[in-house]
Formats: sequence, structure tokens, C-alpha cells
Amino acid sequence: MHVRASGRRPTLRRAILLLCLLFAAASAGLGLGGSGDRSGEARADSSDTARDVVFAIHGGAGGLTRESLPPELEEQYRAALRQALEAGYAVIQRGDEATDAVKAAVVTMEDNPLFNAGKGAVFTTDAKHELDASIMDGDTLDTGAVTGVEHIKNPIQLADTVRTDSRHMLFAGYGAELFAMNRGFKLVTQDYFFTDNRWRSLLAAKAGRSEFNFGLGTVGAVALDGESDLAAGTSTGGLTNKPTGRIGDSPVIGAGTYANNDTVAVSATGTGEFFIRQVVAHDISALIDYAGMSVRRAAETAIDKVGDLGGDGGVIALGRRGQLAMPFNTTSMFRGWVTRDGQFVVKIFGDE
Repeated sequence: MHVRASGRRPTLRRAILLLCLLFAAASAGLGLGGSGDRSGEARADSSDTARDVVFAIHGGAGGLTRESLPPELEEQYRAALRQALEAGYAVIQRGDEATDAVKAAVVTMEDNPLFNAGKGAVFTTDAKHELDASIMDGDTLDTGAVTGVEHIKNPIQLADTVRTDSRHMLFAGYGAELFAMNRGFKLVTQDYFFTDNRWRSLLAAKAGRSEFNFGLGTVGAVALDGESDLAAGTSTGGLTNKPTGRIGDSPVIGAGTYANNDTVAVSATGTGEFFIRQVVAHDISALIDYAGMSVRRAAETAIDKVGDLGGDGGVIALGRRGQLAMPFNTTSMFRGWVTRDGQFVVKIFGDE
């Protein structure tokens, strides 16, 4: 385990800033204890909460309904979510680090063509695959991220190698793959990522047809290990028919991924441009740290802000005492969690 760094924040300066922000929050009628709603503002469409959670995942948010998802495919998704939860929880049970649990779960989803990450990545407008991923350790605040990689089977593994084996934090495209080769990664051809349903989605998008894109969003995980360290990780193939070189929130620390032992671990999914504009993942941490909000209220407030801009999506947010919030403003979000005593929960729709 990492030894927690001391003296990371100037105590007096932080205290003054905290008092100022608390006064501003009270003046605005926001409240300080996580109770009540912001006046006149709609809450997130759906928000799961749970306590004593040690691990949670998401597999994307979107417009899926019970009527649009065939029962056999629903069963496959629930099984895949359960597999990812089991992979992450097994790491926590062994006493290993939260970052290892995050990585283990995300790899299972990257390897599953049901999800828009790794094997199941969507196509760009020029019929290629460009993948992004990031991971963050809430103890040390060490991070690693890659964006626009085209030949990396499991981008979350490369992101973690950036975190542990480089003084840098973010590598892009060709440079990221040079780094990967230098660290012993085997590259795959673009054919590895090809799936029929993603190809059909690309053709439909180019023809201007409306077609539901199963596994629309990003995948991600958050973890709380036996040393009370938090971690978060996110991986995605982006948006169907996206312009070459487009980068969303998933590899952007503070937007799509953030973890800090003092506050929360967050992984986001949705239309990345809105999450970047609102710096959603870090905003949740700041609302907890400076405004004294609960994990649930901070996460819901952040998703409200995304909705105010016209964006959609959701987050999974895990607090340092196992408080979990999963707000989203879409009809569905593939999601699940595990409690410390081994209770597994898997959900897809907003009304579950």
C-alpha cells in the first residue's frame, strides 16, 4: 500500500477558503448537511444510493427502455455486469489495492463486446476505433490516462502503467502506443475491435437513421479497499460517428474520473463535452470538501448542472465511508455495486 503523503494542503489557507464557501452556500440556501433540494431545480431522473459499499461499476447511460431491450440481451448485460463486479470484489477481498480492483473490473468490460470500450468500441466517422481511458489513486492522487489509441486491447491497463511507470500523466495516439511498446504491451490490429452491431450503428448514423446503440456509453469503476483508499477508472470507445481526434471526458482527470481519499471516487458516463465543461468528477469532490454536501447530494447537484446545459449521462460516486450515489438523467444506466459483506446488486433501468 502507498504511504499517504502529509502536508499536501496548506491548512490555514484551506480553512479560510472553506469558511468562505460555507458562508456562500448558506447564503444561497443550499444547506450544509446534505438534506433538502435546491429550490426550483429538477433533481436527477434516477439516483441509487447504498451504504457500506466497497465496489461499484457502470457500463454506460442512455435512452434504453424495457421495451427496447430484448430479454435475452438484458440477461447477457446483467451477467456481464455481475462478472465485472465479481472481478473487482475478488481483488478487494484479497486485500489488494483499490486501483487493482478498478482495473480488474474494467478489463472484463473492455473484453466484452456488449460494452463501448475495448472490444466493443464504436466506430469513428472514418470507420476506425479510437479509445480513451484513465485511472486515479485517491491516496496519492497519482493518475494515468491515454487518449486516441488505436491498437491497445485494454486501454485501462495502459493508463495504469502511465500512472505507475511514468512521471507524465496523459499520453495521446501514436505517442501513447510508443510508450506501450516500450513497456512491453502487444499491439492489436483494428480488426480486433470490429463488431457487426457497431458497424450497423455507424451506417445508421451516416444515413441519418435513428437506431439505438446498445452499450452507448463509457464503462467505469470505483473502489474502496481495506486500507480505506479510494480509486476510480474509466474507459470508452467514445461516440458513434465521432470526428477523428475527438476526445471526450473519459481520459480527462476531473471531468470523467476523479478520486481523493478525503472525499470521493467518481467515474462518469454520458456526452463528454458537457462533463468536461462542468468538470463533473472534481465538482462532486469539491462540493463535498468545501460545501459539506453528502455524496448523494453532491453527485445529484453535478448531474443537475449537466442537465442544465442540455447534456445527459450519469456518475457513480463512492465516499470514503462506503456511501454510494449513482444519479443519472437518462432512462437507463448499466450499473451495480457490492457491499462489504458481499451483497451484489445489478441494475439497468431507472425504475428499478
